[in-house]
Amino acid sequence: MEDLLRELSRVVLVDRTLTEVLTDVTEIAARGIPGAEASSITLLRGEKAFTVAHFGEMALAADELQYEHGHGPCMDAGRGGVLLRVDDMRTETRWADYVTNVVASTPVLSSLSVPLPYQGSSIGALNNYSTKPGAFASPESLRAGTDVAEVIAVAVANADAHAQLFDQARNMRLAMESRAVIEQAKGVLMAQRRVDADQAFEILREASQRYNRKLREIAAGIVESTVESRPR
Repeated sequence: MEDLLRELSRVVLVDRTLTEVLTDVTEIAARGIPGAEASSITLLRGEKAFTVAHFGEMALAADELQYEHGHGPCMDAGRGGVLLRVDDMRTETRWADYVTNVVASTPVLSSLSVPLPYQGSSIGALNNYSTKPGAFASPESLRAGTDVAEVIAVAVANADAHAQLFDQARNMRLAMESRAVIEQAKGVLMAQRRVDADQAFEILREASQRYNRKLREIAAGIVESTVESRPR
């Protein structure tokens, strides 16, 4: 367990995409969770579920079958925030259509799905798969799975926070750029048509409505046309 936590603590979060971080984590999970031969991470965005990272192709195949049917242990673990273990796919009575297809099309016989806790709710699940029945029955498997899920939730939270800051900075930059070009266009109209600032803005606004284009686009066109008409 200590080795698993040590490896997880070494995963670099800064200046990397969420997929890169979670791919490292799933590989560590597959090696460090007793019984796991393949692991994956399902994230939920509204009603949509998708695998953001996986280690081992049978994990991806088992995930995709759940998305196809709209339910299964990994999706229900993520939606309900509960840990779900399947000891033998051949005798499992929950998710009948899913387990039938898993047995028929993959070597998976047992699985462990652990919810990802985030701000009092669950945002997805860590999925672990094995070709052996009862592979995740030990307390060590459950404890290791929970530890890895907590690290994944932190990585997702950090990535989401970074994305929000990036969006805010981008929106602020676009707003500043729009304001600058609008002020330039107003100056051009004031000089060309001998109007004041309010009248110049009203001319821009009316043109925006008439041509069904954004105010910034109208302003940029006026500024560009003025630059192009200057003698060289």
